[in-house]
Amino acid sequence: MMGLSADGHYEVTLMTKAVVFSNGLVIWQPPAVYKSSCSIDVEYFPYDVQTCILKLGSWTYDGFKVDLRHMDEQQGSNVVDVGVDLSEFYMSVEWDILEVPAVRNEKFYTCCDEPYLDITFNITMRRKTLFYTVNIIIPCMGISFLTVLTFYLPSDSGEKVTLSISILISLHVFFLLVVEIIPPTSLVVPLLGKYLIFAMILVSISICVTVVVLNVHFRSPQTHRMAPWVKHVFIDLLPPFLFIKRPTYNFETGKMLLKDTHACFYPYYSATNIDRLVLSGYSQSKEQLSHSLTANGPFGGSCQVHGSLPPLTHCNSDEIGAPDIDIMSSGMKSPILTNPAFSHSKCPPKIHKSCFCVRFIAEHTKMQEDSTKVKEDWKYVAMVLDRLFLWIFTLAVLAGTAGIILQAPTLYDDRIPIIEQKALDFSGTTAGRCRPPQ
Repeated sequence: MMGLSADGHYEVTLMTKAVVFSNGLVIWQPPAVYKSSCSIDVEYFPYDVQTCILKLGSWTYDGFKVDLRHMDEQQGSNVVDVGVDLSEFYMSVEWDILEVPAVRNEKFYTCCDEPYLDITFNITMRRKTLFYTVNIIIPCMGISFLTVLTFYLPSDSGEKVTLSISILISLHVFFLLVVEIIPPTSLVVPLLGKYLIFAMILVSISICVTVVVLNVHFRSPQTHRMAPWVKHVFIDLLPPFLFIKRPTYNFETGKMLLKDTHACFYPYYSATNIDRLVLSGYSQSKEQLSHSLTANGPFGGSCQVHGSLPPLTHCNSDEIGAPDIDIMSSGMKSPILTNPAFSHSKCPPKIHKSCFCVRFIAEHTKMQEDSTKVKEDWKYVAMVLDRLFLWIFTLAVLAGTAGIILQAPTLYDDRIPIIEQKALDFSGTTAGRCRPPQ
């Protein structure tokens, strides 16, 4: 009778005759279909190896009455390497049979002194992984590596979070497929389930990181102030290690000469200290012109001038400016005319007002420039963060994939299935016997 029976029917339904030999040997081969239960270990699914046990023995007679032995058992050995006749075995498209040894066991119970015999068949099967590798493993790995591309997508595209959420939904779909094809068990998490959980955690973290990067990307000087350590770390320190180089722009500048000339200038410089100013050439850089007018010139502001500058108007000694002039109808007194440097100014009030307006426009333009520069710094910090997490997540995906998939023992199992081994042995024997005539 069979132990671990799945249906509870132990009797032989179809009776056949026994063959009796003159030496007392009796051979009885009744056809029967036995159903047995087998525990499945899904820890390394789909790269798993399963071992099922078939135990045959007598529950009525002890070992003194029935000496149960395998017909291929050798003298002095209780183990038969191939204990199952596989001549009528039909090859499975899902499993390979690796081993089918048979072991004769003698067991003593506390109730009796007689031994009880049984023959145990250990059937070792290895799952064929081509179907699962092509249809599940490779697509899951591809979706996991798409997580890295989230950090390569520019922040201005507005699709970073969309891509991450789409990847997360795809992984959930694959997870539902895996749940349907693996046996339901709460003992262990299958290898494929581990990889999908790892990928989903990775994508979830990438979504959080993407939100932080987008927050940094769209910062402005009106809402945030960049700390010095942020500028030092993400603008000066990290970019060379991440193979990032900020582009620089070179401008061709013309010749700039300063000569003495009598002219009316903006305040903070007395007109008597400046004899003449001659500007010749072209300016193609706002920063250079602003620096020249601020550091070396009397305007003390910044503005953008393209082309050659016309000569400044010389003030006549008869033109005397009014002490107070409303600026842009705001009720404010002009700082140009109230400045002590213009106490003896001989320029007309309209020129003073024009100089103030030019300075106002230049300062406003410079403020916009500074604001744009700070915004570009924040965008550059976001780009550095993207590149940093690009490398981090690339290493994480590679390490996680290798650490989870490569731990399956069947990847290193080079045993040949029994059916294929017999076919190879048969072909080798046939080739050895049927040699061509010489």
